[in-house]
Amino acid sequence: MSKMGGFSLKALIIILAVSCLPGTILAQQEAGPVDGDWLIRHIGAEPATLNPLTATDVYESTINGYIYEGLLESDNRTLALVPLLAQSWEVSPDHLSYRFTLRDDASWQDGLPVTARDVKFTFDRIVDPKVDCPHLKSYFKDLVSVQVLSEKSVSFTFSAPYFKSLEMIGGQSILPKHVFETGDFNTHPAGRQPLGSGPYRFVRWETGKEILLEKNPEYRGKKPHLKKIVFRIITDDNAALQVLKRGDMDLMGLTPIQWVRQTENRKFTEIFDKHKYYLPGYSYIGWNSKRPFFQDPLVRRAMTMLVNRDLILEKLRFGFGKVVTGSFFYETPEYDRSIEPWPYDPKEAVRLLKEAGWTDSDGDGIRDKDGVPFRFEFSIVSGVQFHEQLSTILKEELSKVGIEMTIRPLEWALFSGILDDRSYDAVTLGWSLPVEADPYQVWHSSQVEKGSNHVGFHSEEADRIIEEARVTFDKKKRIELYRKFHRILHEKQPYTFLFVSESLVAVDKRFENLIVYPLGLDPREWWVPTERQKYH
Repeated sequence: MSKMGGFSLKALIIILAVSCLPGTILAQQEAGPVDGDWLIRHIGAEPATLNPLTATDVYESTINGYIYEGLLESDNRTLALVPLLAQSWEVSPDHLSYRFTLRDDASWQDGLPVTARDVKFTFDRIVDPKVDCPHLKSYFKDLVSVQVLSEKSVSFTFSAPYFKSLEMIGGQSILPKHVFETGDFNTHPAGRQPLGSGPYRFVRWETGKEILLEKNPEYRGKKPHLKKIVFRIITDDNAALQVLKRGDMDLMGLTPIQWVRQTENRKFTEIFDKHKYYLPGYSYIGWNSKRPFFQDPLVRRAMTMLVNRDLILEKLRFGFGKVVTGSFFYETPEYDRSIEPWPYDPKEAVRLLKEAGWTDSDGDGIRDKDGVPFRFEFSIVSGVQFHEQLSTILKEELSKVGIEMTIRPLEWALFSGILDDRSYDAVTLGWSLPVEADPYQVWHSSQVEKGSNHVGFHSEEADRIIEEARVTFDKKKRIELYRKFHRILHEKQPYTFLFVSESLVAVDKRFENLIVYPLGLDPREWWVPTERQKYH
C-alpha cells in the first residue's frame, strides 16, 4: 500500500463579461463556497468490490468513504473521534462495554432510516466465519455480542479490553441490513451497486472505465459542494498523465519522474497545483517464508542486503521518501529510529547465503540447497512503473550472486488473488496505515493461513508482544512494546522494508479550499467558483 485533474481554462470572454458586471459572479465568489462542478480523479486499478467489509485495497476504501459512514469519524485536523452516524457514546471503565446512540435523522439513500439493527447486522457479518473479511476479523476477535437496545441505541460487549476498540467500532462502515440480508454476502450485487448513508450516492460502474458518484441531495449533514465525483480507471501511469494533461481529469497521484521531469513546465503549472506530503504507510518486498528459499531469516537478510535502497530511492523516486526498517509510520513514536537499515552489502549477503547452505554445488551458476535451485518468481502489479524498474534492478543484482529471478507482472485482480492463496514466491507492494497501527492484522501468527500475514511470519515472542500491547492502555508502555517488536522484524526480515514515500499529487487550480491535513486531502470540502466551473 497504499498501501492513493481534469483541467481547462475559462474563455477570456467570460472574464471580460464579468468585469463589466460588477457585483455578479465575483460577488458570489467572495460570498463563500458555491455548489456545482465535478471532480474527475484517477485510480490505478479496477476495484474488486465496493462491499466495505470484503474490500481490501486503498481504491475501494477511498470510493466507499464517500458512500458509506461509520458511527464516528476522525476530525481532519486533530484526528480525534467525533460523531457521525452516532450522536453520543459511552465506554465502561473496564473497556469491555460500548454503547452508542444513533442520530434520529440518519437515513439510507433509499429513504429508510439507519437503525441499531443495521449496526448489529454489520458487526455480526464481520465475525461470521462465512464472510470473507479476515483483515477485519482480527480487530473483533474478542467481540462477545452486539445488542439492539432500541431503534436508535446499540451496545457492544467484549471479553477482553483492546486499546483500539472504540476506534475500530466507530470507524467501521455501517451496512443497510435490508439490502444485504438476503443472498450470498461475499458476492452480493450490492458490491457492484452500493447504497449507503453518506454525502455521495452511487450512480454507475463501467468496468475498465469509471465509477460515477453524485451528491446525495437528501444528506442530513454538511453537504459537499461538488455535484459529481468520477473515478477514472487507468492502470498505466503514463497513459493517466496524458489524460490529465489533456484536461480530462482533475486529480492524480504522480510518480516521482512525472513530478520532476514531466510536469515542471509553465503549461502544466498554469493549470495544476502540485502538493507533496507524507501519509502513514510504507512499501516493501515480501518473501513467502513457505518457499524453501525464504524460510531462513539469514537468507531474507541477505536478500535485503542485495537491494540498494538508498540508490533506488534516489534514482527511481528522486529522493521523495525515506528508507524504513519496520512496519510503523516513520513519524510516530512507535517507530524506533535508533534501528539502522541493513546496508547494501553484496559481499556480506554472499557470506550469509553460504552460512544458510545456499551454494553452487553443481557448478551451473545457480545456488542450490538440498537439490533445490535458487530460482523464484517476483510478482508485481502490471503497469506500475516503479514495480517494473525495481524488479529489473533486483533481477540484475541477484544474477550476480547466483540467484535466478523471473519477473511476473499481473493485473491487480490476479495479484490480489495470489496474495490471498499464498501462491507466490516474492511480491512488492505497500501498506497504508492508521496513525496508530496495531500490527496484529499483518504480523500475528493467527493471520498466516487466512489473513494479512501472507508471507507466513511466525514468532512466539512477537505474538506475545502484540497480544500484550493490545490490552495496554498506557501509551508509553505500548510504545516500549512496539519498539521491541520493531527490532524482531528487523532481525527476522520477513519483508525487505523499502520506503515511506511522499505522496505527490496534482490538482486542477480551479478547486478552492484545498487543505493538506495529517491524513491528506478531503475533496468533500472543495468547491469551484461559478466562473471557473467546467462541468454542468
